[in-house]
Amino acid sequence: MKKIGFLSFGHWTPSSQSQTRSAADTLLQSIELAVAAEQLGADGAYFRVHHFARQLASPFPLLAAVGAKTSRIEIGTAVIDMRYENPLYMIEDAGAADLIAGGRLQLGISRGSPEQVIDGWRYFGYRPAEGQNDSDMGRRHAEVFLDLLTGQGFAQPNPRPMFPNPPGLLRLEPHSEGLRERIWWGAGSNDTAVWAAGLGMNLQSSTLKNDETGEAFHVQQAAQIRAYRAAWKEAGHAREPRVSVSRSIFALMDDRDRSYFGNGREEGDQIGFIDERTRAIFGRSYAAEPDILIEQLRKDEAIAEADTLLLTVPNQLGVAYNAHAIEAILTHVAPALGWR
Repeated sequence: MKKIGFLSFGHWTPSSQSQTRSAADTLLQSIELAVAAEQLGADGAYFRVHHFARQLASPFPLLAAVGAKTSRIEIGTAVIDMRYENPLYMIEDAGAADLIAGGRLQLGISRGSPEQVIDGWRYFGYRPAEGQNDSDMGRRHAEVFLDLLTGQGFAQPNPRPMFPNPPGLLRLEPHSEGLRERIWWGAGSNDTAVWAAGLGMNLQSSTLKNDETGEAFHVQQAAQIRAYRAAWKEAGHAREPRVSVSRSIFALMDDRDRSYFGNGREEGDQIGFIDERTRAIFGRSYAAEPDILIEQLRKDEAIAEADTLLLTVPNQLGVAYNAHAIEAILTHVAPALGWR
């Protein structure tokens, strides 16, 4: 059995070919798709965060709105770039959104990926500490965020406050009990997956990772997941971790599906560079008739290792089409693979 959700990057563009021509279109349709996915029996609605782009950027208003409109589905991010985040302000936003959703937030965070502008986090007022780089800064912000999520008081109260205080040091409010165990780290390498396990975060592994062995993407990703699970066990955490992978998977059910995704152009992994030093491998997309798709997915070692699968959706094709694409996987593919 697997949890199956969708992952939207929230693209919008003022083009006649796009169903999301404005930021408002993208935000409102994201809520509509989450509601539709819950009705179809999907398990999660996840959203990517990119700054300085015509994409979703400010996750917590959206997560709170989705939480208010749904009742069962998990609501999450994949991922929030912690280089841009004030961990204290984020505690308040995350706590409020989680309480509105009734404890359904699953927050994916990370040190981030290349963005639309050079060192965009500098415009948000952040600088790496002396002797550190932006990756170190992102991980430091994450560690502060995790510490604050425990709900321990740390701030000295004013002896003459405007309102009465509870005894002892004060914490940030609102506090959402249990959110600390629902934080995920988006790991691009084996080492960062092991680091995340040590801190007790769940693991999100996407369709891109550092090319560390030259093997097929799904083989490298499966090895990353196994290294993470081993590190989790060694750390002695009491609970079982969760692991998600994301994939572009489309069942070709009709002529519309075939026109969009039936060209067979992305049937292999791709190699690229996410910066001048880091060679990355990008996982293939899957698009085929259900019987063929089932056999292809059986061979994906990383999907087999994960307990959660996020289906990346082409949000600019609109809510109705994306609901159709999700339903096709839930109905015609997942049962045959034992995911349902």
